[in-house]
Amino acid sequence: MKAWIVDTGPLVAYLDGSDPAHHAVARRWDAFAGRLATTSAVVTETIHFLGQSPSGPRALAELVADSGMEVFDLCRGPELREAALLMERFVDTPMDFADATLLLLAEALDIHDILTLDRRGFAAYRTRDNRALRNVMELE
Repeated sequence: MKAWIVDTGPLVAYLDGSDPAHHAVARRWDAFAGRLATTSAVVTETIHFLGQSPSGPRALAELVADSGMEVFDLCRGPELREAALLMERFVDTPMDFADATLLLLAEALDIHDILTLDRRGFAAYRTRDNRALRNVMELE
């Protein structure tokens, strides 16, 4: 079964019809029938961006539930340490905490495809074993 790691940008774009990336993300998302996975850091970040709309957080909750997306919490001590080390490694890009957790999740689940709008960041980021993730938004 195909699987994607999901970043914040596509979640916001999918749920906000006025977002410039909405149609491109919706086309990719709606055509996908595989496994979706993300982290609690991405959920938190997405709720922050959708929070200006009173129905934004509920829309996200429904999307996560309806899609069967798995949400992993990578906030235990060892995971925080590994995320911080990744953030230090990619300080010039830069990398935020949510992005670091997505790389850790990709490693843990052995998933190499990511749905992201962060082309610059994820073109540079590498997992701890130096693997790149493939941005599915760039595949057509």
